[in-house]
Amino acid sequence: MNENLHDFFCAGCNERFLRRVDDPYCPRCGMLAATEQLLDPSQPTLLWRSSGDWAAERDREERAEDLHQLVGTRVHIYDCDQFLGRGGMGWVFLARHGVLHRPCALKILSPHLAERDPEYVERFRHEGRATAALNHPNIVTAHAIGEFEDLQFLEMEFVAGRSLQHMLNEHPLSPQRATSMAVGIAAGLSEAHRAGLIHRDLKPDNVLITHRGTPKISDFGLAKRISGGPGESAYTLAGTPHFMAPELFHGEPASRSSDVYALGVVYFQMLTGRLPFARDSMNELMDAVVHEKVPDVRRLRPEVPLEMAECLNLMLDKSPENRPADGNGALLLLEAVQGHLRDLDTLLHDALDREPGVTWKRRNGHYEVRVLLDDGRGQVVTLQNDTDTLDGEIVIFSVCCPSRADYYEQALRLNSTIGHGALSIRDIDGVPHFVMVNTYPRATIDPEEIRRTVRDVAAHADAVEHLLTGADRN
Repeated sequence: MNENLHDFFCAGCNERFLRRVDDPYCPRCGMLAATEQLLDPSQPTLLWRSSGDWAAERDREERAEDLHQLVGTRVHIYDCDQFLGRGGMGWVFLARHGVLHRPCALKILSPHLAERDPEYVERFRHEGRATAALNHPNIVTAHAIGEFEDLQFLEMEFVAGRSLQHMLNEHPLSPQRATSMAVGIAAGLSEAHRAGLIHRDLKPDNVLITHRGTPKISDFGLAKRISGGPGESAYTLAGTPHFMAPELFHGEPASRSSDVYALGVVYFQMLTGRLPFARDSMNELMDAVVHEKVPDVRRLRPEVPLEMAECLNLMLDKSPENRPADGNGALLLLEAVQGHLRDLDTLLHDALDREPGVTWKRRNGHYEVRVLLDDGRGQVVTLQNDTDTLDGEIVIFSVCCPSRADYYEQALRLNSTIGHGALSIRDIDGVPHFVMVNTYPRATIDPEEIRRTVRDVAAHADAVEHLLTGADRN
């Protein structure tokens, strides 16, 4: 290891990482982290620090445990081919089933954690058996659970892809993609809740993305516990602090509603690329989660539609009674938002895909339609959602040219004759422009109205531009 780098652990993210000694801050959330000499990440996260002797003893145990030597060996009926990673519960290997010859992810519980905490072993077994009963495209399937030479193992479906966290490390998702991803996660969560399972630690690290882009939830019920050390408070929580609902910090047990809150944090992170409450210390984080208002997602990402922001705020409500009660409630809410977004895409496909001389694409939260006119000229028409209205109006407009006072009277006469839209004046980069515009209620507009209005708006806007400027800027 580079001598300038050190192993650090962020209690807020429940993850460890390498960092320069002179920069001990979490690269994800910015919280001041602890070195592994003070905190062992394979053990429960400590909100209240224990004595140095106990911490040092756990650190010695952790460093003495090394399961890398399992690569190339057989564990029970599994041939361990490759080490994949290490998390709070233990070690993960890419393995091959010795009888069925299928690849799998073999998770082995940390031996010294199993020895220290028999209750954790029992929960590992119970949740493994319960998860194995789930069969859903948005849940990583558990195939088997067992014990081999004092090693507790869980055979899981191997997902060839990457985690949602790795995807978010690159960039936030588009609002449409984030919503689609949230729908898939909510579908898996709904299935688990119907089976009586609570995840307790839903976060991007525990969502795997297949090569086809399908999200699959992993590690049900295997959250690390957050508790005091020996002789300290018996206050016990489950999860990762950044994704924990406010009531959990008050000592309430994890619930379906707290899973929904965690999904809301994941959704917020997908939309903005940041956590809703990033603070310098654990105490500040807990206080913010419990008392502070969730940041306005539309200020951080203006192209997020109003209905999407309202859905997010419901999932992140401080009171569990005001959130969707479970994964199914969150799924229905998200599907309504997704359906609202998908409908406009579908309408445009139906209206314009076979229309000669018309091409269109989505750009920065709106739709840009390029129309080739009969005389060889062209005009760009824009379609967008009016996200400031609850009824979701569709605005269809095309910019003509800078406005001129000597054309105002003719503009009024034009407005009395055209069937679709009206000539208006809008400021564009501080300059008044003539703009041909029409609006429709989202609930009633149909593909034929879109097709006809796009054609008419383009023709009228181009006529004004040609008359007043003689140019063809589009």
